[in-house]
Amino acid sequence: MRRHVVSAGLICLLGTVWFIVWTAFRPGSVAIGYVFMPLSMTVGGLAAHSLRRRMTPAPAGRRFWLLLEICCYLFAAGFGVLLADAVRTAPELPAMPPLGAGLIGAGVLVAMWGVAQVPVGVSSWYQRGKQWLDRTIAFLGCSTVLWHFGISPMFWAPEPWSTSALTVLLLACLFAAGAITKVSYIAGGPVDRRAMRLVASTGLIAAGVALLAVLGGYHGILPGQAVCMPVCGLLIALGARRQLAADGAPARSGGGGVWLPYLAVLAVDVPVADVLIRPWHWAPGVWEGRAVVLAGLVVTALVALRQFVVHRENSRLLREKQESEALLRHEATHDPLTGLANRALFRYALDRALETGPATVLLADLDEFKTVNDSLGHDAGDGLLMAFARVLREAAGDGAEVARLAGDEFAVLVPAGVMGEEVARRIADATAAPISEQRLLVKFSAGLATAPPNTSVSDVLRQADAALYAAKERGRANWVRYAWGMERPASAHARLGGDLRRALDAGEFRIVYQPIVSLGDGEIVGVEALVRWEHPERGLVSPADFIPAAERTGLIVPLGRWVLRETCRQAAAWIAEFGPDVLDKAAPNVSVRQLHDPDFVADVAAALADSGLPANRLVLELTESAVLRGQHVSQVLHELHDMGVRLALDDFGTGESSLSLLRAFPAAIVKLDKSFVDGIELDEPDTPAAHARQAVARAVAQLADALGLDTVAEGIESQEQADRLLRLGYPVGQGYHLGRPMPPEQLTELLAARRVKAAA
Repeated sequence: MRRHVVSAGLICLLGTVWFIVWTAFRPGSVAIGYVFMPLSMTVGGLAAHSLRRRMTPAPAGRRFWLLLEICCYLFAAGFGVLLADAVRTAPELPAMPPLGAGLIGAGVLVAMWGVAQVPVGVSSWYQRGKQWLDRTIAFLGCSTVLWHFGISPMFWAPEPWSTSALTVLLLACLFAAGAITKVSYIAGGPVDRRAMRLVASTGLIAAGVALLAVLGGYHGILPGQAVCMPVCGLLIALGARRQLAADGAPARSGGGGVWLPYLAVLAVDVPVADVLIRPWHWAPGVWEGRAVVLAGLVVTALVALRQFVVHRENSRLLREKQESEALLRHEATHDPLTGLANRALFRYALDRALETGPATVLLADLDEFKTVNDSLGHDAGDGLLMAFARVLREAAGDGAEVARLAGDEFAVLVPAGVMGEEVARRIADATAAPISEQRLLVKFSAGLATAPPNTSVSDVLRQADAALYAAKERGRANWVRYAWGMERPASAHARLGGDLRRALDAGEFRIVYQPIVSLGDGEIVGVEALVRWEHPERGLVSPADFIPAAERTGLIVPLGRWVLRETCRQAAAWIAEFGPDVLDKAAPNVSVRQLHDPDFVADVAAALADSGLPANRLVLELTESAVLRGQHVSQVLHELHDMGVRLALDDFGTGESSLSLLRAFPAAIVKLDKSFVDGIELDEPDTPAAHARQAVARAVAQLADALGLDTVAEGIESQEQADRLLRLGYPVGQGYHLGRPMPPEQLTELLAARRVKAAA
């Protein structure tokens, strides 16, 4: 590609040198000046051909450079015919032969077609129409200048021009006007923007030839042809090289020709002013002046139309911007699901209310909302939240600010003069009947707080949150008004949740193991793993305190994962030390949050693989409420069962669907709840409740035996209870009478002592 540029540049240089020498000394034949034109156009065609062979295939781009190559060859042929005529008529200047004019004219038409086919990257009809309006304005302005100062003087010149020469120059001027207006709107694509500019500049060269001819008469065309026309070949070669360099590079957007219509207005004003200043100069007289003025009027009218279109578009964009800003402000201050105010907007409204007087806040959340999400899915949960939001808006009344703070937590800024308890009663009345599309019967808990003017927003919300916590502590479907000191239990509970994360990282949790004993011979057949927290300041923290906090914060998942892995490791160590018959089962407890963890099954498999514990020695203890949690939990339980892991239904008999669970749940073990063991040793129960406990215990044992399930009795506190349960069909039990929870070291000593006793 470089050789084409060098060759075209050398031809231009030689043409310029020849013209200077010929003008000064008139050496040799004038026909020499016509050699440079076909040579330069041939080099331009070869450059386009070389580019097409080397560029990445792109249909629009390849088509443009093919048409440009054809144009160059047509120009070369046309100028070749002119060269032959110049040799024949020397020393006189040749007239444009009709054949040469036809070839050159065809080349101009091919070039115009190629430029017209270049895509400008506009897809919509509106944008395409607006661009055509701009291009029409620019084309008319440019054409008027070229006609008035170039073609018209040639047409009316005293020394006549041949029809073929005028036709070629007219086409060249049209190409110049069209190429300039087209290239100004090419933002990128298959034809490089800067390469296109170089090609379009050849139109300006043609216009320059016309102006030289006007200034010098018919004889003035020679310097244009000898010096200016070879530049066209150089520009095409340079454009091809630029296209090759840009091939495959990302398109660069341009300015889109915004300035071009305004330049067209200035351009058309020049011939209009010339007609007004020198009306006598033009041979056509009135006709020429009217044509120029008419062109100016048309351009002015089109510019006015363009300004109207731009004004409408700007008005539309401004309106859309205002609507977008309003939408963004709404989204920034409102909950997307319920349409209620969000936390930021509610705090702002509460702060404004506290500036002028006392304010009452009601915080409310749905009881057991997580159960709805887990059992019915998030779509049902979202529907319930939207339905509850409508209930709050209606119950709060006019003048209230209702917000969704997070999850299922809502807030109401009660209007002045309205009692918060009255709003709570309205909410309770509205939720007494099922709500949402699923017709769900839900309950809510609420906390009320009233603060005097200029109270901190954070203080008011903290008081309402403490009241809400107190309401939940008293039971569901309750609301409580804040009283002094009420926030201390809530803050302690919150601090407890924060301590859990630190405790996990610091390794403050311990596992103790409660023996599971054969009631017939007193041998240990398994262990239940129980987690304990040894707080560095508070001492031993009860599981009843930290397990709910771990559930609420989600830390039960990493905590349960650690308990699972440690239990498997310790059980595998006992089996390795004392033999495969030392323990039949090692049983950690599993929470519902763990069952919903997508990695839980993989965690169990990894714990078994890392420890080497056989899968049938691991027993996962689950409560009935954990099992009744929808399709996902059921799938997880069946996957664990298929792995060989045994599942135990803990606290059996206390739920509402215990018997039906045994048919759907892949249980291997049923653990009778302690509430049915208390008082079971009495031969003659003195109350109906005691009699019912024995009946339930007997029925559960018989049902488990019929289904092929193992049974374990929990909470055995005396030998009499153990004996009675054995007679009722319970071969295995656990409780303080049989063995208290103990650290692994102590249980190791018991197992070692049992081995010594068996050996003796």
